[in-house]
Amino acid sequence: MNKTRLTADICDEGKRLDVFVAEKLEITRNAAAALIEGGGVSALKKNYKLRNGDVVEVEIPEPKAIDVVPQNIPLDIVYEDEDLLVINKARGMVVHPAAGNWDGTLVNALMYHCGAELSGINGVLRPGIVHRLDKDTSGLMLVAKNDLAHNSLAEQIKEHTVRREYHTVVIGNLRDDTGTISAPIGRHRTDRKKMTVTEMNSKEAVTHYTVLERYPGFTYASCVLETGRTHQIRVHMSHTGHPVVGDAVYGARDKLGLEGQCLHSKNVTFIHPRTNEEMYFESDLPGYFEEILRKLRARQGF
Repeated sequence: MNKTRLTADICDEGKRLDVFVAEKLEITRNAAAALIEGGGVSALKKNYKLRNGDVVEVEIPEPKAIDVVPQNIPLDIVYEDEDLLVINKARGMVVHPAAGNWDGTLVNALMYHCGAELSGINGVLRPGIVHRLDKDTSGLMLVAKNDLAHNSLAEQIKEHTVRREYHTVVIGNLRDDTGTISAPIGRHRTDRKKMTVTEMNSKEAVTHYTVLERYPGFTYASCVLETGRTHQIRVHMSHTGHPVVGDAVYGARDKLGLEGQCLHSKNVTFIHPRTNEEMYFESDLPGYFEEILRKLRARQGF
């Protein structure tokens, strides 16, 4: 059983206890209510209204052990050595097991391919996973085979020295050919599955973009992450009024036939954890992305 203490500040004044716990722990409101009703959150009722300075003690139960089964699922391996892999993840593949997706994930495939050769830092559900891509985001991902590699890559990501470039098509025409979106991202207050630009319980998020091609009503752009927040490019582009094509979660009305966002992890640069060599890898745009570009270029008579 893990114990944690949450302290309410002036911004939390008047919030219901279940809302406060959900926001602080980044869980759903139903999960927070279940913790409270199960006696895991101090001795307060879920509708208790917080006051500035209130301290809430939470007991978080240990996660139930789950067997993650190795599965013979084909992987597009761009690079592999004794320390790490660079995977070109297919669009539609879930990265790690979770509710609703307990198998058929990238982790299931990695366990079959690597056996016990995966970093255990992120636990049994995310062995080797240093960073993740959303289900419908395709492209390059780093996977650590041991703790040395995991710690090094995680530290490089934390220090913003891993360069990750994504390609995307967004709705509308970005005003400038290059730009930087600097806006903090946190959990959405009412929809816990979404992220949003907010000053409350948020983290710094910075995205640099460059326009690659322009079409009537659409822009093809590259985005370089300075930080790596959940859904960062999707949230930032939506915040500017130019949601990613296909991303109905963050406001895309015109999907161009896509179900899920048009977003691809195009290239990655990092320092090898053991050799200190600079490593660079690039992937081709997948078929779904090329088809979107073909449709847009056809509209212009290209």
